[in-house]
Amino acid sequence: MNTTTESVVEFLGKLPLLHRLTASSLNRIAQVAVFKRYERGDYVVRRDEEVEGVYFLLQGQAQVMGLAGDHDSSDLLLKQFDFFGRGIFGNVYSADVVAVSELTCLLLMSHHCSLLETNPISDSDKELQTPCLAERILSLETLDLNLFRGFTLPDAPTFGKVFGGQLVGQALAAATNTVESTKIVHNLHSYFLLVGDITIPIIYEVNLLRDGNNFATRRVDARQKGRTIFTLFASFQREQQGFDHQDSNMPQMSPPETLVTREEMIDRRITEPLLPRDYRNKIATEKILTWPIDIRFCEPSYYTEHTKSPPRLNYWFKARGKLSDDQALHRCVVAFASDLIFACIGLNPHRRKGMSSAALSLDHSLWFHRPLRADDWMLFVMVNPTAFESRGLTTGKMFNRKGELVVSLAQEALFKEAVTIKPIFGAKL
Repeated sequence: MNTTTESVVEFLGKLPLLHRLTASSLNRIAQVAVFKRYERGDYVVRRDEEVEGVYFLLQGQAQVMGLAGDHDSSDLLLKQFDFFGRGIFGNVYSADVVAVSELTCLLLMSHHCSLLETNPISDSDKELQTPCLAERILSLETLDLNLFRGFTLPDAPTFGKVFGGQLVGQALAAATNTVESTKIVHNLHSYFLLVGDITIPIIYEVNLLRDGNNFATRRVDARQKGRTIFTLFASFQREQQGFDHQDSNMPQMSPPETLVTREEMIDRRITEPLLPRDYRNKIATEKILTWPIDIRFCEPSYYTEHTKSPPRLNYWFKARGKLSDDQALHRCVVAFASDLIFACIGLNPHRRKGMSSAALSLDHSLWFHRPLRADDWMLFVMVNPTAFESRGLTTGKMFNRKGELVVSLAQEALFKEAVTIKPIFGAKL
């Protein structure tokens, strides 16, 4: 059996036991592990003997003969991704283990088993114990192979319907769960088909379109009440060396630490004397939820939604709380955040007093260029270059604090004007 460090890391990444470990820890384990092969009927370990370490089943099947203690004495069949031996919180399967087929084991020696231990959480890392809201919104329940269920949490952003960014982020998380850990999403294209109901779960079915050596492609269909409400296509790539250039400069903006938060800006509108009294009263009576994404507008505006302005916007953003080092998670969080204030800027030049309007996303695309951290500040630069008839196009760029272009975005939206905008849980058009 041919094995490489990448294939071993990919294998270890599928073990529930190791999900808490970082990619660097998995790499270290892959470097120090050894492979052992057994023929059918061979004893791998015997009860009460000194075991060399922890055995992970890479290929084949093994049988545990007569479990010790209070367990039933019936045999237990082990297969790929199972493990046994000593070194993980004491003994695991303290019994005879026999190969029932040709068996290949990855053996982590006893003196390296400390690599399986997560470090104690220091005071500075305590916030990692409780996932931040953005991460909880993206958490999915596994129902079956390639089938997942997501929920709209009570404190998640909603606008009378399932927020589009939630669909994008959860669908991407579902696709990511079916791809090798060494492959990371580099682009996605999604289509909003029906308005989602926030009161019922969303079922995500992942279709495995392609699994190549360096690329993988997935299609995800999100369903409610038997109908597909959203579809996402995503492409994943294994890390490869290549060319590197950037012909896009980050605009000079005030640092995010010097800017007011979205919540502070809303509070200031309540007391802004230049704004109409009825508008201030309306803002004061509305329940304003704290979003899981911290947004700092580069040019804070205290205009009403009835005031015309250019079709562009710049703001800094990051997830509230601390995320793990999993790059796949950071990209899912960015996908979630990317739709918070994006399509609606196309309405800015057309606002007028007494007008009720809405921007409904039709499609949404992202291209990830470089590694990023969703829990560190990024500058989101967006512009709507054109709108005609009922549709408008918005494009965007995200830069990290070093000025590196990390994400490019595009979205087409439907612009609607109405006396009263009410969500209808059916076709969007």
